Amino acid sequence: MNIGIASEKSGLPSKTIRYYEDIGLLRPSRTDNGYRDYSVADIHRLRFLQRSRSLGFSVDECRQLLSLYQDKDRESADVKSIAEAKLVEIDRKIAELVGLRGLLHHLVEHCHGDERPDCPIIDELAGEGVVQ
Repeated sequence: MNIGIASEKSGLPSKTIRYYEDIGLLRPSRTDNGYRDYSVADIHRLRFLQRSRSLGFSVDECRQLLSLYQDKDRESADVKSIAEAKLVEIDRKIAELVGLRGLLHHLVEHCHGDERPDCPIIDELAGEGVVQ
C-alpha cells in the first residue's frame, strides 16, 4: 500500500511516516519504480509507534520498545524497566510543574494589578524579587 493509505490506516501524517523511515524505525519495501510499499506489518509498527509516542516515550525509547515488540524471546522485565523509567520522569515533571504553579500562583496573588508600577511578577522575572 502507498504512504497515503498507510497514513490513513495508522493515523499518522505522511511526514511522520517518512521521518520514521529516515531515522530507521521503519523500513518499507520499495516497488520497481522506487515507491514505498507498506505492508500490514508496517502498519502495525506505525500504530505501535503512534501509541508509544502518545504515552510520552521518546524516539529512542520507541526504538527500544519496537525492538522488544519484534523480539518474541524478549523478557517483559526489559519492557517494564523502560516503562518504569518513563513513569519516574513523568512524576518528576509533574512535581516540577506543581512547584512552578505554586510560585506563579503566589506571585499573581501578591501582585496588586492596579495602576501602581510595583509588580512582584516583574521583580521575580528580573531576579529582584523576594518571594514571601
